[in-house]
Amino acid sequence: MAARSICLPALLALGACAFAAPLLAQTYPTKAIRMIVPFAPGGPTDIQGRWAAQQLNAAFGQPVIVDNRGGGGGVPGTEAVVKAAPDGYTILAGNPGPLTISPTINTKIPYDTLRDLAPVMLIAKSASCLCIHPSLPTKGVKEFVALAKSKPGMINYGSPGVGTVGHLATELFATQVGIKLNHVPYKGAALYTIDLIAGHIELAIIQFAGCAPLLQQGRLRAIGATSAKRTPLLPDLPTVAEQGVPGYVSYNWNGVLVPAATPKAIITRIHEVLSKQLATREAQELYLGQGHEPGGGDPEEFAAFIRAEIQKWAKVAKAANIRE
Repeated sequence: MAARSICLPALLALGACAFAAPLLAQTYPTKAIRMIVPFAPGGPTDIQGRWAAQQLNAAFGQPVIVDNRGGGGGVPGTEAVVKAAPDGYTILAGNPGPLTISPTINTKIPYDTLRDLAPVMLIAKSASCLCIHPSLPTKGVKEFVALAKSKPGMINYGSPGVGTVGHLATELFATQVGIKLNHVPYKGAALYTIDLIAGHIELAIIQFAGCAPLLQQGRLRAIGATSAKRTPLLPDLPTVAEQGVPGYVSYNWNGVLVPAATPKAIITRIHEVLSKQLATREAQELYLGQGHEPGGGDPEEFAAFIRAEIQKWAKVAKAANIRE
């Protein structure tokens, strides 16, 4: 009898939890939701975070307030979500910088991406072009590599800063083809694009939508795409991998995450809304037209993607001795 009396409360608790999960999904949300974007307004993470916020607002009938918390490479804004109550009312517009790169080059990052955050869905992946100043006498990857090998450390490339995707993606390229480049960090893509056009640097990685008009105007030249396949925006531009660098792929990306202890029922509810809207023709055309590859998939697939990205960039950082 004693054993039965001890087990009964536990069984009742389990039953209550099983009943509460679907009920929680049905009632959530009952108040405004905060979407934290860990970067300033106007960038890709902000744009895609606002798209997600709009979809959730329309589906839930509750305000989804976008809270831009720029600075610190996105780490402070990401930390704010990690420390928030895991109740579905604080959502992160995620980006690889603070999620998969900073944790590999800085041991003082105040969170563990895989432990402290629960992935919901990948929204989109954004590939780029390896762009050079038109004065360089090269038209493709092989010619550029030959030039760089003849001038080790003398070709300057720009990035949005130490530990950004642009920084590590360029170092990944340099490592794979066996060249030495000189890194010039900037405070944003717009600044190094201006300097590349002016000829103050010779190379930079620029996202498709940003570089396409500059390429058409002849102000820049692209030697390869960082995507796994050619982009409809620039169908005649071969990928870097096509040009003798097998396996070279680099994406910036954006997705939605929540604090790790958020109930699965809420994660499922958010995922269902975003997945349904991302699959619409309107969303697909929007993202493809901007040079992005629409995401999707379930939370487990997004988690596996993040895990693979962390492993990839950790190897690049170690090989290039990149530390913050």
